[in-house]
Amino acid sequence: MTRITRRAVLAGVVGATAVGVAGCSSSEQPTEPSESTQNQSEPTEDESAADNGLALTSTTFDDGEQIPTRYGYEADNVNPPLTVENVPDGTESLALIIDDPDAVEPAGKVWDHWVVWNISPDQGSIPEGWTPAEATAGTNDYGEVGYGGPNPPDAAHRYRFRLFALDTTLELPAETDADALETAIEGHIVARAQLDGTYPA
Repeated sequence: MTRITRRAVLAGVVGATAVGVAGCSSSEQPTEPSESTQNQSEPTEDESAADNGLALTSTTFDDGEQIPTRYGYEADNVNPPLTVENVPDGTESLALIIDDPDAVEPAGKVWDHWVVWNISPDQGSIPEGWTPAEATAGTNDYGEVGYGGPNPPDAAHRYRFRLFALDTTLELPAETDADALETAIEGHIVARAQLDGTYPA
C-alpha cells in the first residue's frame, strides 16, 4: 500500500487515498508461508545431525570398499574393528545398527546384522569381536543376540554401519530389534555417521 501511495504522490494524481485503499484488497493480503517454505528454512533433525562431524571408520576397509571375508556369518562371524571420532558435546550414549538394504529383494526386508545401544560416548574404538560389557546388544535377523555377519544369498550386497549419538540412554530389553531401536531414538539424535561396505556372495 505504501508503494502505491508514493507513486500517486509523485505523479500528482488526485485520489491517491482511494488507490491506496484499493491496493489493500483481500487478494493482496500477505499469506502465511507454505509448509514447503518453512521446511526449506528449518533443517530437519536428519540434516542437523549430519552436520555435527561425527565419524565412523574401520581400519580393515574404507567407506564403500569390500569388507574382509572373515567378518562374514559363515566365516569367523566377528565384527570388524570400528573407530568413532568427533562425538559432539551433549552426547549421553551411542547406538549402532548394521544392516543390509540390498536384502529387500531376496529376503523381503532390510536385514539387520547388529543392534547395539548405550555405548559410552567415550568409546573411541570398537575392537574386533567386541562383546560389549556396559552397552547392550539387541536381536539381529538371524534371531540371535549380538553380531551376525554378512551372508548375501544372491550377489554382492552393500552393508550400512550406522552410528547415532544420542542425548539420552535407553532402557530396552535384549530382544529389541533395529526397528524398535530406531523408534526409541527418534527425537534424541544429536549426530549420526555412516560407513558402508560391500560383501560378496
